[in-house]
Amino acid sequence: MSNPLKIKLSIADRVYPLTIDPGQEEGLRKATKKIEEMIKRFEKSYAVRDKQDVLAMCALQFAAQVEQKGIDSQNDQVQIEKKLEALNQLLQDHLA
Repeated sequence: MSNPLKIKLSIADRVYPLTIDPGQEEGLRKATKKIEEMIKRFEKSYAVRDKQDVLAMCALQFAAQVEQKGIDSQNDQVQIEKKLEALNQLLQDHLA
C-alpha cells in the first residue's frame, strides 16, 4: 500500500477503523452507505430485534446480487456466442 489511509466506517451502530489504500475509500464509503440503507429498510419492513439478523440478511442480499450478475453474464455470453456463430454461418454461406 502506498500512503495508507486510516478511516473509520460505521455499520450497524459499530465503528470499524480500517487502514486502506486511498483508491479504496470511495468504494468502501459507498458500500457502507448501501449497507446502512439496507439495514434501515429491513428494520422498517420486518420486526427484527437483533442487528446480527439484519446484517445476515444484508449479506445474503448482496451475495445474491453478485451471484445473479454472474448468472446473467454467463447467459449474455451464451447469447453472444450463438449470435456470432449464426453471423459466421451467414458469412460462410455468402462466401461459398
